[in-house]
Amino acid sequence: MRQTLHRERLMNDAQLKALLRKTQAAAAAAKPKKNRTYDATLDATRPPTTEEGEAADADAADLFAQMKKREF
Repeated sequence: MRQTLHRERLMNDAQLKALLRKTQAAAAAAKPKKNRTYDATLDATRPPTTEEGEAADADAADLFAQMKKREF
């Protein structure tokens, strides 16, 4: 009885590892969203995005969402 439970656990671990490999491959292959622009000069003059800039944008979005909820 104990050996069958151990074998089932090993199968589940193997299935889990296969699923992890599959999802990691899909995440690595996923293309980032590209903003749609109609003027090529906008893409050429836009500065590259950084993690710090994205964090600041997220903070600003949260701040403006809170401001919209309040009346001044």
